[in-house]
Amino acid sequence: MELTVFGATGGVGREVVRQALAAGHGVTAVVRDPARLDVPPHERLRVAVVADLTDEDALVPVLAGRDAVVCALGAAGNRQARDHPVTGPALRALVPAMERAGVTRVSAVSAAPLGPDSPGDGLLLRAVLYPLLRRALRDLYADLAVMEDTLRASGLRWTVVRPPRLLDRPHTGHYRRALDANVPGGKVIARADVADALLSTLTDPSTEHHALGVAA
Repeated sequence: MELTVFGATGGVGREVVRQALAAGHGVTAVVRDPARLDVPPHERLRVAVVADLTDEDALVPVLAGRDAVVCALGAAGNRQARDHPVTGPALRALVPAMERAGVTRVSAVSAAPLGPDSPGDGLLLRAVLYPLLRRALRDLYADLAVMEDTLRASGLRWTVVRPPRLLDRPHTGHYRRALDANVPGGKVIARADVADALLSTLTDPSTEHHALGVAA
């Protein structure tokens, strides 16, 4: 496949680029600063500098001729999401840009707190810890919720992947999945395995128009 990856300089995005290249895909990595793309040069890797991800016209050229999009965008923290939301505004431009370019498949990373609480989690988690987390990071999750709502309202073939806390661990390819639910007891997952999930959903029709919970 020919893929366009947004958020390619982030922890998950870099893993998406590496794994996609290793799998034989062509990758267009969309970045603001090419120096932050910690991926060796590759004959199937193209780097596209886009300064403003809310500029629909600037996005169309990096999408034309591609088969699918992976969106690994996300604010660095709650304060950035409050002052300068990233994901929601970008998706409001990305969706019409994809429609103009004729690209219909997209997989985007979100977060487990946007999903329903799992009955398999204890009362302490569901009644105390999760509400505290959602309150502390409410602006970050609000930004991701705009992204999810934008995708649902679109005519695209979308999947959102909802991981819990992200860790810098090696890629295993072994993790649990739950369609339209969070993984029971799922507390952590490697960024590299989130990248694996984002890529694998692109060729899995059963995940289209669904949220996918993932966890170690």
